[in-house]
Amino acid sequence: MDDMLCDELLQEIFTRIPKSLPPPPSSASAASVSLVSKRWLHLYRTSKTSLSLRLNPDDSTISSLTSVLSHYPFLSSLSLFLLSSDPTVSATITSPPAFYDRLLFIVSAFCSSLKHLRFLAGPVSQSSLFSLSNSCTFLNSLTISLYRPLCFNWVVSFSCLKELSVYVSGFYGVDDCNRESGFCINEELDAELGLENLFLSGIGGEDYGVGWLWRSCKRLKKLKLKSCEGIGDGGSFLSFAKCLKGLQEVEIRACRSIVNGVLLKLAENCDSLYSLLVYDGGNREGLHHFISSCRCDLQKLDFRLPLDLKNDHLSAIGLNFRGLSTLRLQSCCLVSGEGLKALGIALNSGLEELALINCDVVERESGLLATLGQHTRQLKKLDLSYNEFLLDKEFISMLVSCNCLIELNLRRCAGLTTVSMVSMFKNCRKLQSVDIMHCDGIGAEAVELFVLNSPQLRGLQVEENKVSHVARSWASHKLIQIVS
Repeated sequence: MDDMLCDELLQEIFTRIPKSLPPPPSSASAASVSLVSKRWLHLYRTSKTSLSLRLNPDDSTISSLTSVLSHYPFLSSLSLFLLSSDPTVSATITSPPAFYDRLLFIVSAFCSSLKHLRFLAGPVSQSSLFSLSNSCTFLNSLTISLYRPLCFNWVVSFSCLKELSVYVSGFYGVDDCNRESGFCINEELDAELGLENLFLSGIGGEDYGVGWLWRSCKRLKKLKLKSCEGIGDGGSFLSFAKCLKGLQEVEIRACRSIVNGVLLKLAENCDSLYSLLVYDGGNREGLHHFISSCRCDLQKLDFRLPLDLKNDHLSAIGLNFRGLSTLRLQSCCLVSGEGLKALGIALNSGLEELALINCDVVERESGLLATLGQHTRQLKKLDLSYNEFLLDKEFISMLVSCNCLIELNLRRCAGLTTVSMVSMFKNCRKLQSVDIMHCDGIGAEAVELFVLNSPQLRGLQVEENKVSHVARSWASHKLIQIVS
């Protein structure tokens, strides 16, 4: 039987087998096909185009990585991490810099077809990045960690690069950009980079090398900043403003010290922004100024600002962003029911997605959800997760007006019961995706009833012990994926 199938056919079959399948345990999986024979193992490896590895930070990793990658010649996507590593925090680097460079050199030698690389094993030098650019000429997405002092002139050598993510790890000696790259960061040698998506984490005010990057990114569409205390250039925003004109999406997380300046420059220089996310650190005045003076036709706002978002911000949103289609608010403690009601009325049924996550005003003010439902009848996505004291009566009063819902998230809404589940399938016949994980008031009987009576349901997230045999059988028959 093994000899009847040619290599090409087996490889095509392997690419179509999912990594894991639901019960029964006898089902085939991508992991099991490699155990059939040495031939199948070889063909399985050569058919793999994506691989993720977690490495030990010791010398044996060098030879191990060489051996592993030699068996996967056609990888287009590779992710490398150290065991227990977390790129989002500045950890103490125990291995010498040369160790991480050697790992990246191995990737350069064995993975010439890469298009996506996440290398978060440790910080790397510019020389290893230049070697990577010479070998992986098709690379269009790169995630790396760098030492200070920062220099980004090496980005020029990646001609196909569209997405760049950089985590800043800290200082290590003196990294002379001029000798390695032939560029001088103190001269006006700005480039015309093809980058469209840029993510930076850990940037400080004294990271002068970032200024060159801002000036050279004329095609940016998406910018993400996380845990940044500055934008480089000694606190000046002059270079930063050069990259803003064509931006469409901006995400700012835990950047309290710079968020005011970033929003100010966005309002002044950006005319194509349609999505803004600000989490964990805002500036009340700066946020209000941006909302009031922004010239963009914003479609999506996403805020997690417990102490910085107030009713006057909601009023400004209602006045200036009438075309808003998505509004997501998390843990916004200072907004009131009146503020949200006024915003709902101002947007006048234009909203298609609304999230009020862990917002105590939802539980505190009776009638709020009913009013919002009456003015957001076109809602397709609703997220009320983590409102633990939300009651059936308040929730149902909104559902009766929201007949167009296709996605609903009620995770950790412990106060909801079977009554809410009945209302969901009676009023929301278009529901396709529902999350009711950790809703303690909803039991197996309610889940079974919901699965039986939801005609368009395709995905349900719920605890496994709440899925009866009958519910699982019907889910299989109706092609509903249940995730626990």
